[in-house]
Amino acid sequence: MALGLRCFRLVHPAFCSSLAALTRPVSEITLKAVSGRQNIHGQFMASPAVPTRLYATKKAKAKGKGQPQTRVNLNAALVEDIISLEEVEEEMKSVMEALKDNFNKTVNIRTSPGSLDHITVVTADGKLALNQIGQISMKSPQLILVNMASFPECTAAAIKAIRESGMNLNPEVEGTLIRVPIPKVTREHREMLVKLAKQNTNKAKDSLRKVRTSAMNKLKKSKDKASEDTIRLIEKQISQMADATAAELDRHLAVKTKELLG
Repeated sequence: MALGLRCFRLVHPAFCSSLAALTRPVSEITLKAVSGRQNIHGQFMASPAVPTRLYATKKAKAKGKGQPQTRVNLNAALVEDIISLEEVEEEMKSVMEALKDNFNKTVNIRTSPGSLDHITVVTADGKLALNQIGQISMKSPQLILVNMASFPECTAAAIKAIRESGMNLNPEVEGTLIRVPIPKVTREHREMLVKLAKQNTNKAKDSLRKVRTSAMNKLKKSKDKASEDTIRLIEKQISQMADATAAELDRHLAVKTKELLG
């Protein structure tokens, strides 16, 4: 018994130290272990790094957006055997010019005889411009006359075309003479013209998309004439040309809107 108590006293300190170590926080044990290594070797022992994956934040992703894209400026002469970029550019310019002409003739505060010239009339012989079948003149600042004596059978169709032109016109007929009163310049009339300008701009953008699509289809047929990289550069060039033209269309619409609303 005495021998047993004596052995316990000898073992007790070590047992208590082990028990304390088991209940000590892991971080404390680790630090002491590293510290111990420092004392032995005179330097810190670095533990192997745990691989981590860094995820891009929404802010970082958004940072890349809105950055200016690298512009392509190909020499048209070098790719003319694949596609004529000059022709594509001319077609896009024609869309722009058509919209400007449309604005000048049909989207004005004051209606003029020339604004009725190109109203399309559906006749038995097909679609014809109003100035091809009727004589248009200005009776007074508030009245335009359309004489249909040369094509009396088209009078009803001409009246319908004028009413549906989107110019807020309400024609009246006296035999073969169509009287077109010019509406007063009211706020409602101005807003209606702005709406018409937007509709015409959207139609111009549709025409622009057709030009772009046609050019891209031509490229697809010419893929055997050039490398994929060259074709890709030409596609980017055409897209940039279309984007620039669309921006010009929007700019002209903004100018016209400001003019109409005053």
